Amino acid sequence: MAAKEKFYVTTPIYYVNARPHIGHTYTTIVADTIARYKRMCGYDVTFLTGVDEHGQKIERSAQAAGKTPKQFVDEVADDYRKLWDNLGLAYDIFIRTTEARHREAVHKIFLAAKENDYIYQGTYEGQYCVHDELYVTDPTEDGNCPDCGRPTEHVEEENYFFKLSELEKPLLDHYEKHPEFIRPESRRNEVMSFVRSGLRDLSISRARLKWGIPFPDDPGHVFYVWFDALTNYLTGTGYGDPARQADYERLWPADVHLVGKEIVRFHAVYWPAFLLAAGLPLPKTILAHGWWIFDQEKMSKSRGNIVRPQPIAEAMSVDALRYFLLREMILGQDSNFSYDALLTRYNADLANDYGNLVSRVLKMIEQNFDGLIPPGTNVNDEDKQVVVAAQRAITETKSFFDNYEFSRGLESVWVLISVLNKYLVETQPWKLAGDDGKRKRLESVLWTAAEGVRVATVLLAPVIPASADRIWKQLGQEGTPESQPLDTLEWGGLKAGTKLGKVEPVFPRLDKAKTTKKIEKLEAALDAPSAGGKPDATGSFSGGFTVDEETNLITIDDFTKVDLRVGEVKTAERIPKADKLLKLTVDIGSEVRQILAGIAEHYEPEPLVGRKIVIVANLKPRKLRGLESQGMLLAASVGDEDRPVLATFAEDVPNGARLK
Repeated sequence: MAAKEKFYVTTPIYYVNARPHIGHTYTTIVADTIARYKRMCGYDVTFLTGVDEHGQKIERSAQAAGKTPKQFVDEVADDYRKLWDNLGLAYDIFIRTTEARHREAVHKIFLAAKENDYIYQGTYEGQYCVHDELYVTDPTEDGNCPDCGRPTEHVEEENYFFKLSELEKPLLDHYEKHPEFIRPESRRNEVMSFVRSGLRDLSISRARLKWGIPFPDDPGHVFYVWFDALTNYLTGTGYGDPARQADYERLWPADVHLVGKEIVRFHAVYWPAFLLAAGLPLPKTILAHGWWIFDQEKMSKSRGNIVRPQPIAEAMSVDALRYFLLREMILGQDSNFSYDALLTRYNADLANDYGNLVSRVLKMIEQNFDGLIPPGTNVNDEDKQVVVAAQRAITETKSFFDNYEFSRGLESVWVLISVLNKYLVETQPWKLAGDDGKRKRLESVLWTAAEGVRVATVLLAPVIPASADRIWKQLGQEGTPESQPLDTLEWGGLKAGTKLGKVEPVFPRLDKAKTTKKIEKLEAALDAPSAGGKPDATGSFSGGFTVDEETNLITIDDFTKVDLRVGEVKTAERIPKADKLLKLTVDIGSEVRQILAGIAEHYEPEPLVGRKIVIVANLKPRKLRGLESQGMLLAASVGDEDRPVLATFAEDVPNGARLK
């Protein structure tokens, strides 16, 4: 037997400074769907995901949490792994950049680039953005990073540099020769424009940072996060491990790197440049998807507008979430997320169209043929319209899925489902069942409808695997729908006389208001750490304050659940038409927060800049006057008018220090 052709697909490795949300989940579900589909097409698939654990942001976040960097990253990495497992994502490799195997891979690619004269030492002086882990050559007038808007820091240090400028022409030549290298075309055009504007050499080391991979011949330096992180795709193949050389040669180059559009530059410029410098093959495709928009803004932790997958999966199902994400977003474009759209799509497509179709067909077979698939020998022109629709759905869906256009592929399956529902309305099998003289016609109609369900279920298996498997078993089929080779999928595979499994609803219709309320309640439970609480094995949170009802006293454990941090006011301004509110940006060490404070009647904004204050850092964000507040200031109430007096310090304390 000939060996299967390999297919290596990766997600970006997720930065462990925050818990996973819908954005991370979407990327991983798309990669999981690609992996499942390619396996059904006969490929030997390897699917890699994982976490990026180094850098100054992690070092500072760990310090702010009162933990070592290793303790901090171990906990968050475990959250990611458990969530992907709970969502049933069938990854093959979970990579962590703190692993020894990854260090060896980073050292190997660096030494290869150095041997090829792409590395030199120099000095950098300028602005640095901690959030983006980037030197900023063109900060805004007020010294902020132009990409994220956060304040930059002035640094001067000796670095190792990578000769990125020398690879401008080789990169452009590769883009021209391989238009499939960056997809979609809009992202390709952006990258080519960026490279044509001129590339500067890239610093790839940090001398003042300790949390990272040390240089192999200069341990006073650690690797810049992108040189470190991007190499994970090689690490997963066995690169750097002599015992796994055969695995590396089989898997590399990657077939698809799936990334969000905000990091396409790093993957389509830096990563191929590193590989070219080391004399290694380039990946075949960088596939960049768009953003999920919620409340008219891109989802992000700093905005406090993230949506998490766990509440949706629990209140509805994992497959309901998978279907919505893949059906709603056209890969490469941005898409809006709302609970109303989610539930509308679920009830209309899954409950009404597909779920109801399955239930009606199988229940009629149960009632009229003792649960045995009837023969489909009496086919007429009325039935042939279904045959044509099924054959078209097979061809079109495979073509769209091959091109990673899952939304359009699902549209093709739903055309078949619509034809099947129309077919039942036109043939009226419930009327045929009452006429013994039309028994043969009933057999043909129900077999045709059931065979259409079988075809649709196989095509849907990569997208809604658990639900497709349940329907497959109800059809009485052996194995799983994912075990059916797609290259041999054709009309006519349903055998007469097959005994149905237990027929039960797979997609019960959901009440919008009740389900939305349930999701929001579960979402609030995930935010319980703002009132105390610890994550459990599913990534959910429980806990809160326990108050002695007789004394109204709390315990020391309750007090420590409130995360009080030292913050420095970076900016302060009044909010139009809000007489009592000031909008502050406050540096708490690990990040800069926006806080709305009701102190405008007692404090002028300008004198607050540079002042050290105390904030509650783990308070759930809320919106005031259309703006988000990401914390609360501590102040005393003085006098009958309840005048606020901000808590501050007589001694100098670092930003982010925790009050104990």
